[in-house]
Amino acid sequence: MKGLSDVYLQQLKTSLAAMLQYRASLVIWLIGNILEPLIYLVVWSTVSRSSGGSVGGFAEKDFAAYYIALLLVNQVTYTWVMYEFDYRVRQGTFSSALLHPVHPIHSDIADNISSKVVSFPFVLAAAAALSAIFHPAFRTTAVTVAFFIPALALAFLVRFLVEWTAALAAFWTTRVNAINQIYFISALFLSGQIAPLSLLPPPLRVVAMFLPFRWTIGFPIELILGRLTRAQILTGLAVQVVWLLAALALLRILWRASVRKYSAVGA
Repeated sequence: MKGLSDVYLQQLKTSLAAMLQYRASLVIWLIGNILEPLIYLVVWSTVSRSSGGSVGGFAEKDFAAYYIALLLVNQVTYTWVMYEFDYRVRQGTFSSALLHPVHPIHSDIADNISSKVVSFPFVLAAAAALSAIFHPAFRTTAVTVAFFIPALALAFLVRFLVEWTAALAAFWTTRVNAINQIYFISALFLSGQIAPLSLLPPPLRVVAMFLPFRWTIGFPIELILGRLTRAQILTGLAVQVVWLLAALALLRILWRASVRKYSAVGA
């Protein structure tokens, strides 16, 4: 464990230094990350006003709270590994990672955390600015905050492990971009990013209950906004744990099979 903690510490230092070297890329990514929920917020606020003040139990200030929470939750849970995995495999750069004495996933986790450390203060400032403009109606209590912290941690772990496992498709097919697009479009609708899940048609809400997307974004948002009962919170946490264990088990199986299939030239 001490050796692994040293690996994480060194990787975090390296990743932080690299991120600070590419400040322009970081700024561009931050702008995109802030604009997406802002656009949804403006659209649904307009719909709310034109519908007499509320839509599906969400008033204009409720939508503001929802999408500001989305901005923060998405910042904590996002990962870019599915975008990069195909390049690593096709170019052979994954070969050197396989020679390291620790699993390559640890390097990706450290990179992901370092990115959040650098960018989170800016996202937090953006959330404060949006709060000053749109006056969100947060109904957060000490109890919801206490449950929100483990829910957010589990959401990050589930999302990271599910996407890292899905990224292993790069070992098996050359059409990874198509798989990635299907995954991200599904996540966009079924996680609660485009709209709160309570506004979706009932069949889609049922589908969302059985897929991991809701539990990585929608559930933590609903929790911190005080829209869930104690029973629903405990059920949600249990579902997150189930998805975490399932993702870990599937990752172990697919990783061994993927490494046996992998071949590369150079790098």
